[in-house]
Amino acid sequence: MNAATPTAARTSWLPLIIVVLTQIQASFAVNALTVSMAGITGDLGIPATSVGTAITAGTFAMAAFILLGAKVGSRFGSKGVFQIAVIIHGAAMLGVALAPTGTVLFVSQAISGAVIALIAPALTVFIATNYHGKQQGTAIGLLAAAIPLAGVLALLIAGTFATSIGWRWSFILMVALAVVNLLLSVTIKKVPAQPLLAIDWTGAGLAALAVILLSFGFSGLEPWGVVTATDGAPFDVLGLSPAPILVVLGLVVGQIFFVWIRRRQSESRARIFDLRVLQTRGELAITACMGIMLFVGTAANFIIPLYMQVVQGLTGIETSFSIIPYTISIFIASSLVAALYGRFSPRQLGAVGFVVVAGSLTLLAFTIQNSWGQAFVVIGLVLLGLGQGSIVALVFNTLLSRAPKQLAGDVGAWRGLVHNISGSVGIAVISVFAVSLLTGLVLSEVDDHPELTPEVVQQVNLDNINFVTNEHLEDVLAQTDATPHEVEAAVQINEDARLRALQLSLLALAALSLLAIVPATRMPDQLRDELPEQLEPDDPDRIDLDTDADVEA
Repeated sequence: MNAATPTAARTSWLPLIIVVLTQIQASFAVNALTVSMAGITGDLGIPATSVGTAITAGTFAMAAFILLGAKVGSRFGSKGVFQIAVIIHGAAMLGVALAPTGTVLFVSQAISGAVIALIAPALTVFIATNYHGKQQGTAIGLLAAAIPLAGVLALLIAGTFATSIGWRWSFILMVALAVVNLLLSVTIKKVPAQPLLAIDWTGAGLAALAVILLSFGFSGLEPWGVVTATDGAPFDVLGLSPAPILVVLGLVVGQIFFVWIRRRQSESRARIFDLRVLQTRGELAITACMGIMLFVGTAANFIIPLYMQVVQGLTGIETSFSIIPYTISIFIASSLVAALYGRFSPRQLGAVGFVVVAGSLTLLAFTIQNSWGQAFVVIGLVLLGLGQGSIVALVFNTLLSRAPKQLAGDVGAWRGLVHNISGSVGIAVISVFAVSLLTGLVLSEVDDHPELTPEVVQQVNLDNINFVTNEHLEDVLAQTDATPHEVEAAVQINEDARLRALQLSLLALAALSLLAIVPATRMPDQLRDELPEQLEPDDPDRIDLDTDADVEA
């Protein structure tokens, strides 16, 4: 079996501690906003949707500018850019902590997302610069594990602060962490700047535009309509929803972006993203596995809380604590999967990981019931987290080990881009899929229940069916002419339809996970100890591309 073995002397773990703490600083902010939503809305006098908009603004800003962030770091030096970004991010967190209005909250969060676009690629560069072989695999795993760890910390710390001393103290804590990370960063090995590196501003603009169009398009599929515009759509085009139009425009701009990058690369000119990161079919397979896993993971993260809150009636904080085992299992798998790199190839680990994910989703689909089955649900969630965490760490480490050393920032940027787009697409698509299933099942069951009179059915808006609790449905039916017998029948239909819709959605995600075995078996059959200075010319999977320098000729 071809597997990586450690060849370099061990390096101090201090740079990794800085990397992990900074990733926690970046990820904690989003999770803390979610946990603190009730306090923020009451304190600032804004609706919960405004907090959601602020979270989305940060995510979109990071995804839109992350490719540019990688090049800025390369040109001016990753360490210096990282330190400036940490300072700005700390200032943005201070802005959130002191926000007197929703506008200040929105602007601060958008700035936070934009500077994370500078931080994320730098973290990958620090790992590539400081760690090699087995240490690098461990470092990548811990970097991936820092994201779920931040979620757990946000739940415990921000949840506690929000109910005791106030939600603002969570972000004051992030300001303090920014100071700590800045002070520790002086110990990081300096990464040489590339002052001759020209920045491709046209490519950066195309990338940002494509990401923004795709993000808004996919996010609007459920509220604005998949085909025809709903009442919630901001506008329509001849009755069509703007969501699919934005998705198509985003895909078109994305194609233009890759045509532009390929042309610039063939001319040996500067480009905002180096296609050598994806130069072989192995790297394309890694990206496919990364995208599918993040799609499935974020979609499951939407389905499971939906089940807990709507079907089981758990509160937000109860739901958060219920999914802690899932989050911790992601952390554990991301941290420890590197120990398997010396025994199994990426292909084997990837294929087995997706089988575990598919099996856990299938277990959850057949386990969730209208009555709570805690033990089996927790087992399913733990298995899902183990599979998800191991795959996310594996694909990132494999992709980094394949890229030329000077492209570590591009790898980090690509990881962040795929992470955000796959996540937003996953939530959007599974939302539409689950609601469509629910609508079809409800309409079918209404026809099979003669006790529901046409008069009552007409008083209920069946064109706007969504996941609601029994109590909410009873309140709606109380405004109609429904008899107690009809209310009982309608509640039973709601219970059966929403449970089956969630079960079928989980099975669909399980099927997608099984399909991911195909690209998983096309991943490279080994991890490299050292990042190559350049891609080997005799690589059988190599895609012909010019690999000249990144500077303007």
